Amino acid sequence: MSRITEVLGPDGLLADALDGFRYRSEQSEMAEAVDRIMEEGGTLICEAGTGTGKTFAYLTPAILSGRKVIISTGTKNLQDQLYDKDLPLVKKALAAPVKTALLKGRSNYLCPHRLEIAVTEGKLHSSRLQRDLNRVANWANRTRRGDIAELPGVPEDSMIWPMVTSTNDNCLGQDCPSYAKCHLVEARRRAFEADLVVINHHLLCADFALKAGGFGELLPEADCIIVDEAHQLAETASNFFGFTLSGRQLLELAKDTELEYVKEAGDMPEIPQQAAVLDKATKDLRLEFGIDSKRGPWAEIARQPNIIDAMKLVSEELETLGGILDGVKDRGKGLEGCAERCKVLRAGLDNLIEQDDNDDVRWYETFRTTFRLNRTPLSIAELFHERMAEAAKGWVFTSATLAVGESFSHFQNQLGLGDAQTAKWDSPFDYPNQALWYVPRGLPQPSMQEYTAAVVEIALPILQASQGRAFMLFTSHRALNIAAELLAERIEFPLLTQGEAAKSELLERFRQLGNAVLLGTSAFWEGIDVRGDALSCVIIDKLPFASPGDPVLQARIEALRKQGGNPFFDFQLPQACIALKQGAGRLIRGVDDRGVLVVCDPRLLKKGGYGHTFLDSMPPMARTRDPDEAAQFFTNPRTERSAS
Repeated sequence: MSRITEVLGPDGLLADALDGFRYRSEQSEMAEAVDRIMEEGGTLICEAGTGTGKTFAYLTPAILSGRKVIISTGTKNLQDQLYDKDLPLVKKALAAPVKTALLKGRSNYLCPHRLEIAVTEGKLHSSRLQRDLNRVANWANRTRRGDIAELPGVPEDSMIWPMVTSTNDNCLGQDCPSYAKCHLVEARRRAFEADLVVINHHLLCADFALKAGGFGELLPEADCIIVDEAHQLAETASNFFGFTLSGRQLLELAKDTELEYVKEAGDMPEIPQQAAVLDKATKDLRLEFGIDSKRGPWAEIARQPNIIDAMKLVSEELETLGGILDGVKDRGKGLEGCAERCKVLRAGLDNLIEQDDNDDVRWYETFRTTFRLNRTPLSIAELFHERMAEAAKGWVFTSATLAVGESFSHFQNQLGLGDAQTAKWDSPFDYPNQALWYVPRGLPQPSMQEYTAAVVEIALPILQASQGRAFMLFTSHRALNIAAELLAERIEFPLLTQGEAAKSELLERFRQLGNAVLLGTSAFWEGIDVRGDALSCVIIDKLPFASPGDPVLQARIEALRKQGGNPFFDFQLPQACIALKQGAGRLIRGVDDRGVLVVCDPRLLKKGGYGHTFLDSMPPMARTRDPDEAAQFFTNPRTERSAS
């Protein structure tokens, strides 16, 4: 009996230790494959369908290996769940004396120095912000880790967090007067001492980008790195290997300069005066883009000299402020840091304005009060592969959605993993009997103006049959808003719409109500786990192709064409298949779940089309085009079926 079987087998340690543990052959096979990578090195890419139990499948060999292991998750919520729930269960069952640590990016940790400044300054513009600050200050006296996720009373998007956490720009490092109390320093110390460290993709990619620039490291060296929810990694890595300048960075520089002036150079009024000039120039630049939130290619900016002139003015004001600060930077580390930030931000802005690199794509995005100017590499495959070789001997990439059909080539090409081993384990769920896939007839083409209204008409009898208990997932906010307005007066069930409350609050209300209909866009397509009867229907409005107007997608399509490739079949279609698998994956989360998946897009079953690629990538659900059969499934779910 192998050591994996001793833990994950039908009579193994986890079966004895955990109520409800079910032996899955797929889980054991995956664990054996991960164990071999840890012993021998190399790279494994593996898809493990929903219900396989992939978390235990990689935690078990990681804990048994005796090696230094880093596990990276797609989101901070998954990171917390893995560290606070799953990892302790396996550790206890194995009685393993493994030292573990949780490590996040610096913005997730309270900065005692910046909290002190915020409390002392006392210039808050709303009672809500002051209330949040008081809660943070009280929590600061009792927290050990300083992880802001510990304080549920303050919303994740509260404006108080940027005021009491640090960034790479404003951190004073070892010169900080509160360095001895720094929660980030302590978290990194624990991570370097631990046997197993749980991080997220943002931190992994930040470490890679830092090493690529020759500026040190954020993570300890490891024998093996396991990347869960790996389908998210390529996009995250692209952002970190590029460059972004935001209005928020510029405004924070202006504000921090004023704060440091009060502390270190109160005899030079030209400092706050120039900081105010930079603040105004930044806000004026935002106004030049117009009032709407949007994103677009750099070519749109190049055609508008008013925007280019506003950017150049910001660059000039950065230069002026940096020159003033250079003359007084010896007075304190705070002023020295602001002077350096002026140089770095100006160099980055000038580079964006002046240089057009064929290997990168420049683009912009605007929000209600700020903007971001971006430079994103067209391909990160070579760079990522180089960093991998330096970071660890063994690598495991896993997710429930990595393959398109039986092929992993799309994922491999994105990250330069052509020489990796691949494996695929299907879900152990009984999809033909647990789920029915309904593709309606008679819908107009998705590009037509009346399409969303037609989707709502299709959805109404299904929602009545399911008695609510449904997600309606949309590929655009515009479609979501139209559907929300059309449904408001026509369904008797509680209607929850993305944007009316925080995501976590909407999900909690959805679970508690038990008969709600939740409308969401991409934020609800993945990473959501609602088990039981509360979610019995998932309705998807369109096949989730990325917006053709996305500037990064446009540039990648053009680059693929120049290389002689087929952008649609090589990139757009595989991306959409993986996204559809994620959305459909919300439906069946446990062995007792059952429900109906409705995909409304008529292109799915168009003769001679590409729909078969989607069909081949999905779980083996029973299928129908009959609305009555779909409605009856909710009352007669146990009829024996087979996928066809």
